[in-house]
Amino acid sequence: MKKPIILFLLVLAAITGQAQTGTWSGNLVVQGLKLPLVFHIEADSSSLDSPSQGVRGVPVKVARPTQDSIVISIASINAEYKGVNKADSLVEGTFTQHGMSFPLKLTPGEKKAKRPQTPKAPFPYATEEVSFTNGSAILKGTLTLPQGCTQKTPVLIMVTGSGLQNRDEEIFEHKPFAVIADALAREGIATLRYDDRGFGESKGNTITCTTDSLKDDALAGINLLRERFDRVGVIGHSEGGTIALMLAAEGKTDFIVSLAGMVISGKETLVWQNRQEFKRLGFDEAAVNDYCQLFSDAIDARVEGKNVPSVDGHDLPDVMKQNYQQAVMQMMYPYLRAFCTLDMRKLLDKITCPVLALNGTKDTQVEYEANLGALRQGLPKAQTVVMEGLNHMFQHCTTGAGEEYNEIEETFAPEALQKIISWIKQI
Repeated sequence: MKKPIILFLLVLAAITGQAQTGTWSGNLVVQGLKLPLVFHIEADSSSLDSPSQGVRGVPVKVARPTQDSIVISIASINAEYKGVNKADSLVEGTFTQHGMSFPLKLTPGEKKAKRPQTPKAPFPYATEEVSFTNGSAILKGTLTLPQGCTQKTPVLIMVTGSGLQNRDEEIFEHKPFAVIADALAREGIATLRYDDRGFGESKGNTITCTTDSLKDDALAGINLLRERFDRVGVIGHSEGGTIALMLAAEGKTDFIVSLAGMVISGKETLVWQNRQEFKRLGFDEAAVNDYCQLFSDAIDARVEGKNVPSVDGHDLPDVMKQNYQQAVMQMMYPYLRAFCTLDMRKLLDKITCPVLALNGTKDTQVEYEANLGALRQGLPKAQTVVMEGLNHMFQHCTTGAGEEYNEIEETFAPEALQKIISWIKQI
């Protein structure tokens, strides 16, 4: 869950440009989370960039009903922005998607985020572009090879968390997988990172895929690596950590590193996420408890193929009711139904390879105590590490809330990198 699953409101945000040409940018705020986006408004063609999602060049259509107004249509995400010029350097308007509306303000230009850890050439290691397949899925990736790389060099395949991600696991212009791969290569450890199916340069069905499908994608990468390396591991973040555990339970990997991996069930995790977020937003405890019970019952119903309980009759704030309806709709997809049933506790006794698990104390997406505790109980031989003060993305932070991700310049805590490196070298 590298991308925040905040109250199930998974909205691709968009910000738009002014009734003039040029580059315009701003932040769409969704439940406290800032999503910076950029519109490039040109006379003949216009486009949208979403730097936080690693998405650029999304086509948009621009109309100008009056001299001082603009309408931007983003057909690919079923969204629309209507704005009015308020000054030479400001556009104010409303972004609408799926029946929900948000105010947007745009200013000229694009604010560049500071990401000092992002690797910059020249590099003291080699890279290769590779391709591998899982059925109809074609995965494209980057193999990073340290100096003096041989068949005996340890190698890890890197598995992203939930949501479509590129090979760098890019979010808010942070590239944590690139940072990790760079650090490992400098220490003599090879890696393979790849674009998720249906994203970036990779192809594949994303409508009917589940975590099992993504696990099999990673397994295809493992099989590719075994043609060249004796010792193949997996390093996975969030859902990727869960996938690493699944592969270990199947005996497909020689060692694994779980970064904020989910060990308890998907259902428990999603309910906890919702509870934490509503509490953070200051909602009444009784309402939060009522919502979480309703949400839990809805998950059970969807998994069992039954009708979900109605929100009618529950004295809940409108935002909770809206969130519940969104959640119910999303649970119609195979991926989310299957995700809710995941429970690594049932598989831990099958794992025999070395396991390193790191979780941050300020993670608001995967509860560190419950998940590391479950891992210690079911797999006592695993090395578990509590990373004090780190969020879900392994950044030093204040609250751990998703809206901080973009504001933090650090991409990945150095002490976490060092822990990974030292552990791999000693196993």
